[in-house]
Amino acid sequence: MVSYMNALLYGVGGIAVAGMALLVAFQEKLVYVPVLPGLTKSYAVTPARLRLAYEDVWLRSSDGIRLHAWFIKLFPDCRVLELEVDCLALVDVELNSGFGVCENIAHRLEMVLKILQKLNCNVFMLSYRGYGASDGYPSQHGITKDAQAALDHLSQRTDIDTSRIVVFGRSLGGAVGAVLTKNNPDKVAALILENTFTSILDMAGVLLPILKWFIGKNSRGPKILNFLVRSPWSTIDVVGQIKQPILFLSGLQDEMVPPVHMQLLYAKAAAHNRRCRFVEFPTGMHMDTWVAGGDDYWRTVQQFLEEHVPEKNENESSLKNSGNSF
Repeated sequence: MVSYMNALLYGVGGIAVAGMALLVAFQEKLVYVPVLPGLTKSYAVTPARLRLAYEDVWLRSSDGIRLHAWFIKLFPDCRVLELEVDCLALVDVELNSGFGVCENIAHRLEMVLKILQKLNCNVFMLSYRGYGASDGYPSQHGITKDAQAALDHLSQRTDIDTSRIVVFGRSLGGAVGAVLTKNNPDKVAALILENTFTSILDMAGVLLPILKWFIGKNSRGPKILNFLVRSPWSTIDVVGQIKQPILFLSGLQDEMVPPVHMQLLYAKAAAHNRRCRFVEFPTGMHMDTWVAGGDDYWRTVQQFLEEHVPEKNENESSLKNSGNSF
């Protein structure tokens, strides 16, 4: 009996050591997958494929990394003096079933088309470093800088209403968007989070259950390996500091991020921020909640924007316009 228990303990210890070694050596490759094996980083399609007028935008992050983005305008030839519209900063990549963050902005164009049709928003789509046509290698520190570069660019444009910038993030994009929103209370009007995790620390236990005893933010155990994770993306610690309105969109059939993560994020945010709303979609999965939710999904987002990022009335627009010279 004693030898059996010893063998069991050694086995559990071996799994923990193996998991630790895997995290130390390959964690960035596990978390960030700019391109799947056998594919190229190039965009499979561009907005032109969907007959969308767009602008190729090239940015520099604060540490000098060259970044690529698409800016898709609802009315390409319309200036801010003629029309006030939202500018939706889309910071959006996915977790795949192997836990890595994959895909690029080209894979989100169908949703962008719906955003244009349903919400009458401009859309700015950023490729993080290492993704798409952007240079560099992804990391939490670097991607945070990338998102800031995108927001700084939008805030300096003269062809949009910079007071109505809304950050939308799904999955890892939600973690990035939460940090960006917290850090820029004067530049971001509101935040939309969809199927986002509490932290990468907690997701490690989803990928390999034995790790939840050693790594995590909200699970049981000593968490003695947390210090090894270089990209923790602890969204649960960020949302409670956000002052702007937040809309939480949760697909209850999410097969990658347990829906309880969104519930925990909402509870943390709502404890400090009364302008939070949580909406569930019973058939929504990780990547298709916007499809499964149908008209209810778009109605929810539209109502949120109307309440918290309303259009300016004619008097406000006239006052603003009188102070501009074009």
